[in-house]
Amino acid sequence: MKVIILAINTFKEAARSKVFYLLFFMGVLFAVNAKFISMLTVGNEARVTLELGLSAIQIFITLIAIFTGINLVYKEIDKRTIYNILSKPLHRYHFIFGKFLGLMTTLLAALLGMGALFLLFLMLVGGAITPQLLLFFAMLFCELAIVVAISLLFSSFTTPILATIFTITTYVIGHILWTYNQFKGLITDPISKIVVKFVYYLLPNLEKFNLKSLVVLQSPVNPTIMVMNVLYALVYTSALLLLSLIIFSKREFK
Repeated sequence: MKVIILAINTFKEAARSKVFYLLFFMGVLFAVNAKFISMLTVGNEARVTLELGLSAIQIFITLIAIFTGINLVYKEIDKRTIYNILSKPLHRYHFIFGKFLGLMTTLLAALLGMGALFLLFLMLVGGAITPQLLLFFAMLFCELAIVVAISLLFSSFTTPILATIFTITTYVIGHILWTYNQFKGLITDPISKIVVKFVYYLLPNLEKFNLKSLVVLQSPVNPTIMVMNVLYALVYTSALLLLSLIIFSKREFK
């Protein structure tokens, strides 16, 4: 019950954030304008419209997750309201899980809003709503859960600027992590191979949640892989939240 109350308060606070509305409307604007931008490109206009629109939603919803998540935690510490929260009969895990659930609810609302407006625009321009397209948003939400957990982890022990840099860096690495497999083949030293393999499994593999190519090419979806992706998101997010709780529990607020 305490976690739910904190989650509701987090949702209300995030919904009042100017950054949230700015990034939300920019995401919608770029997604809707994908049709007009595609007219300037050479190739299949429908595919370009779809890919640009989905890319815009993916980028801006991720920025909302990063900046909103880090700022909300920082505000509690900077304005010293965290003292009032922790002085009540609350454990610190209530704070971490409450913030996480509140942020995920905010992102769900934003993603549904962006997705609904884009799908409506897509139908108006003659596009089709496919199962792959709906699955894209589901996998994107799983990816956002990991991104929010990462932002909470870094914001639990460092400054907002560093937390933002670390989170964005981790996000970018998570989408190019597949290159590590190619890199491993070029290494001959056994110890270096172990280190690279360890780093590969330690960092989040976010590219597995990127289904834009499946949507654009209308390729068949492997249900087993999608279920494994969801389980991966659950396990990785849980591990990050647990680590955040351990760090946050040891932090002294002066």
